[in-house]
Amino acid sequence: MNKALICGISGQDGAYLAQLLLSQGYEVWGTSRDAQMSSFTNLHRLGIREQVKLASMSLIDFRSVLQVLMRVQPQEVYNLAGQSSVGLSFEQPVETLESIATGTLNLLEAIRFTQAPIKLYNAGSSECFGNSAIAADETTPFRPRSPYAVAKAAAFWEVANYREAYGLFACSGLLYNHESPLRPERFVTQKIVAAACRIAQGSPEKLHLGNIAIRRDWGWAPEYVQAMYLMLQQPDAEDYVIATGQSHTLEAFLATAFAVVNLDWHPYVVLDPTFLRLTDIEIGQGNPAKAHQQLGWQAQLKMPAVVEQMMAAKLATSAPEE
Repeated sequence: MNKALICGISGQDGAYLAQLLLSQGYEVWGTSRDAQMSSFTNLHRLGIREQVKLASMSLIDFRSVLQVLMRVQPQEVYNLAGQSSVGLSFEQPVETLESIATGTLNLLEAIRFTQAPIKLYNAGSSECFGNSAIAADETTPFRPRSPYAVAKAAAFWEVANYREAYGLFACSGLLYNHESPLRPERFVTQKIVAAACRIAQGSPEKLHLGNIAIRRDWGWAPEYVQAMYLMLQQPDAEDYVIATGQSHTLEAFLATAFAVVNLDWHPYVVLDPTFLRLTDIEIGQGNPAKAHQQLGWQAQLKMPAVVEQMMAAKLATSAPEE
């Protein structure tokens, strides 16, 4: 039986990836900084909590990483851990850099130290590209515009360095925005979805947003974890851009969400300058041609369908009881 270790299993991607790997017959281990105290809500929501084995691990503590690797002895490691909010990274730049860049380096060094034939997937980010005039692919230069993006860019090059210098099977997925009902409300997409559902059910609130002219390439998270899995099944480790190839404004996302509940968003939204970031990416769009050609992977759900799925899930869980 193949054994996989998912660092950051409590998040959106970690939970969906665990579900996928279990369906593939894997023994799945997941880590959290304190596995005894973490609630693992997303694993419970997917109905797989009891099928996953858990271990406490701090990615910024090399000894902790090494101990878990030697105890679990996985064939595949998926590094999805670290501070995941772009906005929060401006407030906590040191924690962001340590959890992502130092954490990834500790994983790479621990794998090298054990000399075990472990395949490593590293969660890169489209944020590394910054503002790109064209749909970014694997050859597009990085221009990070946030502490989060800087940390992800550093981790990407660490992975590339260990792959080239030590021959590790280590790759990064440069994933564009991908959403699901498991997204926490600190992410603007889920904030919009949750507010639209509450307003449709009679809430008098106003939804405060920043720049709604930004454009993003939004996909469906359960599809994106399939790409992660496929990367580790290849004969050689390579990096891939994972995206839908389509870009939409946040205003279009907003309009789609409110349209699901037959509302015009304009009366309910307040454009609030306090939500503007110090530096932001005006347009994000990926070119997933390599993933399509080499992995056979292609996004099926585009932005409108993603929003509809998120709205349906939120309405189902927030509907007033009969």
